[in-house]
Amino acid sequence: MTPDVDVVLIRADNPGPFTLTGTNSYVVGRDGCWVIDPGPALDAHVAALAAEVEARGGAAGILLTHDHSDHAGGVPALVEALGGDVPVHASRYPGDVKLANGDMIGSFAVAATPGHAPDHLSFVIYDTVFSGDAVLGQGSVFVAPDPGALRGYLAGLELLKALQPRRIWPGHGPVVEDPMAKLDEYIAHRLERECKLVDALNAGARTIEALLDTAWADIPNVLRPAAAVTLAAHLDKLEEERRLPDGVERPKWPPSWYTQS
Repeated sequence: MTPDVDVVLIRADNPGPFTLTGTNSYVVGRDGCWVIDPGPALDAHVAALAAEVEARGGAAGILLTHDHSDHAGGVPALVEALGGDVPVHASRYPGDVKLANGDMIGSFAVAATPGHAPDHLSFVIYDTVFSGDAVLGQGSVFVAPDPGALRGYLAGLELLKALQPRRIWPGHGPVVEDPMAKLDEYIAHRLERECKLVDALNAGARTIEALLDTAWADIPNVLRPAAAVTLAAHLDKLEEERRLPDGVERPKWPPSWYTQS
């Protein structure tokens, strides 16, 4: 029987269109516990994490799914609050240990899940996945248009699916209790967007607004800027596959509002 994971969720008070009810930080294990994504640099949130770590016998280290500020902004303050000698493990963040796909840290396996950010990792322990922003508790994520981002994102979802997890603790939103259905939903959603985009292109749409109006017609206006980011990643994929027509307007990257959040 697979052991249960001893985890507590501490949610940051930073709700918003992209963070949902706030960033989820996790403290896992005891007597050398791990903090996954310390979240934003909010004093009350950092204090709550530090208190939970101390109650569990101290920290073995900090794990970062990616270095966006709503996940990593609180790292320096938390390290200081815990005495200054807690190692930070990440892919791109300038921490103490650089992680890559297939690494093991304590009882965690590291899975590369790029797309939302090129440095994005998920952490797997037993049959539980801490997914950061690769999978959310509700809604979908935006995919940043780095080279190969969308293909990498789909590959990362397939990697998580192959692990057959029993539970996913996401970076935002509620716990995912049916991970296989959620992963199938995410993959199908992204491929459906691609089909709608290709249909719009075949119908003659060439501007950003026309493509969003057709392929992302179902989203609220507040998420339209994020949809434009993902549109850029879809256009990159079509270009990589030599399926992009000439004369298509491309979204600017990074946009003015983007702050790696």
